[in-house]
Amino acid sequence: MKNLLCGVLLMLLMACQNQSQEQAVTEVVDTEKEQAEMTEQTMTKNLPPKAEKRAHVFKEHGMDRIDNYHWLRDDTRSDADVLAYLNAENDYLEKTMAEHNAFTDRLYHEIINRIVQNDESVPYKLGEYWYYRKYNEGEEYPVYVRKEGSLEADEEVLIDVNELAKGHSYYASNSQSISHDHNIYAFSEDTVSRRQYDIRFKNLTTGEFLPDVIKNTTGSIAWAKDNKTVYYTRKHPTTLLPYQVFRHELGTPVENDVLVYEEKDNTFYTACYTSRSKDYIMIYTGATTLTEIFYLDANDPTGEFQSVLPREPKHEYSVEDLNGEWIIKTNWNALNSRVMKAPIGESNDKSKWQEIIPHDDETLIYDVETFKDWLVVEQRKDGIRHIKAMNWETGESKLIQSDEATYTMRVAYNPEQNQNTMRYTYDSLTQLGSDWEIDLNTDEKKLLKQDKINGEYKPEDYQSQRLEITARDGAKVPVSMVYKKGLGELNQRPILIYAYGSYGSSIDPSFSLSRLSLLDRGFIYAIPHIRGSQAKGRQWYEDGKMFNKINTFNDYIDTTKALLAEDYGDANRVYAWGGSAGGLLMGAVANMAGDLYHGMIADVPFVDVITTMLDEGIPLTTGEFDEWGNPKNKDSYEYMLSYSPYDQVKAQDYPNLLITTGLHDSQVQYWEPAKWAAKLRELKTDDNLLLLRTNMETGHGGASGRFAYYKETAQDYMFLFKLAGIKE
Repeated sequence: MKNLLCGVLLMLLMACQNQSQEQAVTEVVDTEKEQAEMTEQTMTKNLPPKAEKRAHVFKEHGMDRIDNYHWLRDDTRSDADVLAYLNAENDYLEKTMAEHNAFTDRLYHEIINRIVQNDESVPYKLGEYWYYRKYNEGEEYPVYVRKEGSLEADEEVLIDVNELAKGHSYYASNSQSISHDHNIYAFSEDTVSRRQYDIRFKNLTTGEFLPDVIKNTTGSIAWAKDNKTVYYTRKHPTTLLPYQVFRHELGTPVENDVLVYEEKDNTFYTACYTSRSKDYIMIYTGATTLTEIFYLDANDPTGEFQSVLPREPKHEYSVEDLNGEWIIKTNWNALNSRVMKAPIGESNDKSKWQEIIPHDDETLIYDVETFKDWLVVEQRKDGIRHIKAMNWETGESKLIQSDEATYTMRVAYNPEQNQNTMRYTYDSLTQLGSDWEIDLNTDEKKLLKQDKINGEYKPEDYQSQRLEITARDGAKVPVSMVYKKGLGELNQRPILIYAYGSYGSSIDPSFSLSRLSLLDRGFIYAIPHIRGSQAKGRQWYEDGKMFNKINTFNDYIDTTKALLAEDYGDANRVYAWGGSAGGLLMGAVANMAGDLYHGMIADVPFVDVITTMLDEGIPLTTGEFDEWGNPKNKDSYEYMLSYSPYDQVKAQDYPNLLITTGLHDSQVQYWEPAKWAAKLRELKTDDNLLLLRTNMETGHGGASGRFAYYKETAQDYMFLFKLAGIKE
């Protein structure tokens, strides 16, 4: 009995063991199945890329600075790992936004359908010819043409950029110039988007392109009066800094060109051009805070250049020639600049200078232009860019008037000096751009062209405003704003705040064809004229650069808070946008006060401030020490490090972010935004969107072509609409 019981127990135990083994096998199979399903889901699920961390240690001023994503820098733009990461980010963006593709496409066509396809610029008269540019229906690029004698004459095509651009994914021409006898047409071309332009020439008598091709230039030239000698500025092959001026004679080998000037100071930029009278070849060389200008008689192309005035610390000046005198815009003892004159040949003695227009604490002088009986001054007062004219003989001054409180007025191209009619442009946040001509003697105005828009547009349906907010230190920051009327309470609408705030560059209130797609969907669009610009004069710029740079960021943040406090915008739908140095603004603000913003667009952002400004071998470093500081100096290093967006990324919540760049960007190298995106992915503590878009064919300015450019605009707007909950 005992043996039987033991046998039964043994059989039961064996059965249990078999059952356990079968269950264990089943569980293993189930686990492997689950893992396989999870792997498949991971492969098909749209997960953000994760860049590999490869520690790189920078040692500066006795401190170690670790950069885990320094490996993303590839000057050849051919490294397989780097390209794989950029493409993975592009794929992630495309999949994230795929559900909105139809809307994005409609948005793109909505924008370009506003463009008047057959369009012409206002013709200008030069000698016996009328020159202008036109666009033909469906074509991306302009055609440059002229007519001889009158506008009723037959049209002659100079160059058709659409033909030149064939076979290129990118094509840009930034300069066109005609010889004094109107027989040779010079033009520039860039097919890479690195802003390294080739200069080419066309014989307009034969229609043939000359074999002379000058590479790696700024694009512009100056013609001597022999109609065969040109001067051009060459860029440094590594830094792309324009630093050498050469003389070229048509029909001779380019390698035999004569170096006539080389700037030895690598903080300076160099350019050459023809004076307004066309009597002189001019060389400009300047840094952030000082300039020097040289001149040569255009009838003596092999002569020696002379200095208008040798360079002096913190002295910036520019000149126009008129009747044997230099008309000089100078900041000598004049923060906002004043206008003086001096005899040509004696200007290097400042005791010979005579004041024409004195300094004004309230008015910043941008530029001057000389006419037969009038001096025209482009200036800014109370943040508004406008034009003043002064009569040479009587000293009478007058402003070109506007009916609007906020607008932008600029002197247009006026190639002939010996006249008293002036062309200028005008637009505002609600008024389309227009070209005007005014008789300075009689004040009679003539509208030459009013920009048009396809479809219905009524300026009175939109409200533009100008207000002033008080920053935390008491500074009064001007703000320009526009929105569409009748779309609900302002404090329930999304608000987009766009700014720049560097280099003294001011974002003027001007019309935007594409912006209507935002305004018509309820957006408020605001431009804070923050410090670092010159919206309120030169001091406004000085108060937002170098060791005052933090004011730029504070002004932007304080403007956002003030607008919300005044019931402009929904606090839950506040969006920020800036590009290049304005992208630095975005990065700093995201670190400092990211919780204020639901979303942010940083276009081609300059965010890796310390590393870039320590590297004198890349473009836009040495020439900007007076803008940001030189981090080789410990005090500058510590201050710049305190706000550098890339270095200050930390474990915190960030807004939804769209970051853009171009692989061939020569101004802000692609690796800055790429590294920033990678570091943000590593450290941010939120689940908000972070998208990086790299255009693999373009550079700093985006796509070329008048339609293609708006493809990325539509994508940018779609990002905002997605966040704001706008479905159509």
